[in-house]
Amino acid sequence: MSEEINTYLSISENKYEIFLFDKSSSKNLYKEVIEVKDKSKEINFNILSDFLEKNIFTIEKLIGKFIQNIFLVISNDQILKVNLGIKKKNYDEFLNKKKLENILIEAKELFRETHQDFKIMHMIINKYVFDGKSYSKFESSLRSDYMCLEVEFISIPNALEKEINRVLEKYQIKVLKYLDFYYIRSLFKESDIEIPLIVDKIQSGYNENEVELIEKSIKKKGFFEKFFQLFS
Repeated sequence: MSEEINTYLSISENKYEIFLFDKSSSKNLYKEVIEVKDKSKEINFNILSDFLEKNIFTIEKLIGKFIQNIFLVISNDQILKVNLGIKKKNYDEFLNKKKLENILIEAKELFRETHQDFKIMHMIINKYVFDGKSYSKFESSLRSDYMCLEVEFISIPNALEKEINRVLEKYQIKVLKYLDFYYIRSLFKESDIEIPLIVDKIQSGYNENEVELIEKSIKKKGFFEKFFQLFS
C-alpha cells in the first residue's frame, strides 16, 4: 500500500468508524460507520471484531494489498490524563533547547515510573513559565534562573491496548499510533473535518507543543533531532 494511502480506525462510546484515506488528495477512498447501542460505554470486542471482519477484506480488495498498519483513534473512560509540573534551575545565560530536552526526558521518565500500566499516546507542553510569566511557546532568547513546564500526558491502559491488539492480530494488523479522540478534536473546532485529515495534520506537527515520541532513531542523527517535533 502506498505511503500516501492509510487506514484509520475510530472507536468511541457510541460508534465505530473505519476509513481508507488518500493523503495526496485529502479524500476518503472508503468509509464505513456502525452505531453501537451500549449504555455501559465499554468496548464491545465482539461487535468490533464483526465490524472489522466486514470491512478489512473490502478495503484490502479495493487496494489490492493486505493492510499491515493502522492509525487508531479512541474515546474511552479508561484513558488517563495527567498534568505534571516540573521546575529546573537554569545555569546558562539564556534558555536553550538542550535544557528543555533534558526536562522533557525527566518528565517522561517520571510519568512512566509512576504509571507503569499505561502507554503514552500524547505528551503536550501546556505552559512554559519563565520568571513568573507564562508563555505558550518556547522562548530561547529569554534569560531566566528557572525553567518551569506544565506537561500533560494522555495515555491508554496497557490492558486495553492488549485487548485491541488481540482483535487486530487476527488480521495481522499493527497499530502505528494511538490517538485520543477528544484531544485531537479539541484542536479542530470545525465539526466537518473528518478523523483521517485531523490525524494527518497532527502527524505533520500541527500542534507545535506536542512532543512526538519515537522509540529510537536508527540513523546516526542526533537522538532529539528525530524525537521532538517542536525542535524541528
